[in-house]
Amino acid sequence: MKRNLFTAWILSLALPGIGSAQGAPATENRGDQYSSAQVKQMVRDGRAPEHYASLAGYYGERAKTYLQKAAEEKVEWERRSQSIVGIQAKYPRPVDSARNLYEYYMAEAADAGRLEAKYSQMATPEVLAKVQ
Repeated sequence: MKRNLFTAWILSLALPGIGSAQGAPATENRGDQYSSAQVKQMVRDGRAPEHYASLAGYYGERAKTYLQKAAEEKVEWERRSQSIVGIQAKYPRPVDSARNLYEYYMAEAADAGRLEAKYSQMATPEVLAKVQ
């Protein structure tokens, strides 16, 4: 009896998930939906302009995301800068954390922008002819 009850419970959890997974559209070709392993494989194995174009799109979306996060963190940094406690405050202060996070997002956005430019240039057929 317990086995049947347990099986019914598992099926009640699994069946709604299966139905929603089948109805979801495939988003694999969108640049911002690649996993880290997929991006590494595309970098390693990609030789066609389409691969380079999709990598450029991926890094472009990533740069936009990091720039948006950096803008949000800059607002937080400015907000926290208004209420700095005296010299006795412990490090890292909240304002330091916000500044460090802002600088991290800006560095990641710059790196993603550099990679986007690289793969955009490689996506053009003239550059591919010179490489091969």
